[in-house]
Amino acid sequence: MDKFQIREDPAAHLAGLRAWLKETEGQPLEEMSDFFTVRLDDYERHMKTWQDAYRALPDFFPFAMRDLLDLGCGTGLELESLFPVFPDLRVTAVDLCVPMLERLEDRFTSVCTLRGDYFAMDYPPEAFDGVLSFQSLHHFSPDKKAGLYARLYRTLRPGGVFVLADYLACCPEEEKLMAGALKRRRAAQNIPPERLVHFDIPLTPEREIALLEGAGFSVSFAGSFAGTSILTARRPRDGEGG
Repeated sequence: MDKFQIREDPAAHLAGLRAWLKETEGQPLEEMSDFFTVRLDDYERHMKTWQDAYRALPDFFPFAMRDLLDLGCGTGLELESLFPVFPDLRVTAVDLCVPMLERLEDRFTSVCTLRGDYFAMDYPPEAFDGVLSFQSLHHFSPDKKAGLYARLYRTLRPGGVFVLADYLACCPEEEKLMAGALKRRRAAQNIPPERLVHFDIPLTPEREIALLEGAGFSVSFAGSFAGTSILTARRPRDGEGG
């Protein structure tokens, strides 16, 4: 049995990915913000596939959480499960897509929203008790993640937790398959690496955990919910081991 149960049938999952890659080989890659703007009206229906993962989120944050940084927040569906448990929570929500942020602002008027690339933003030191990313970071390379994770470690208060709820690769073969496909498509379409496009390049749990531990976090695998896996990455308190 695998240490991490990501997919019930990895072989079938890989077969489906190969078929999808073949079918979509000639399709142009879309800019990240444009992809979500076009699909705004269908976004929430699609994301509610992971309603069990949303419901579980409060269990993974510190009991006394006051300040949360939400990266790739979309329309804020994840906050629907958090505010009933943390009614006084102060949330800073970041996303590239303006229409998504506008919908979040209509839903939660108290949330501070920031439009932009969360890799390019500065985060104040020890400003948050929690950081959340839900189904967003699987679009980005390990190098980009490593730098971000180090900054998230610094912006968390000691004892704070980064909850990564994301699409993880079931095996190294899936990781290699998707990363290779993106590299070929970028080259074929002459898209530079720094341009943000929508394409899934998930990492295995082992690789994600290694990146998080490299930033100083103490990491636990909390389980998978219909393809969304949850890792909890805690910044140790002063004097605690990693």
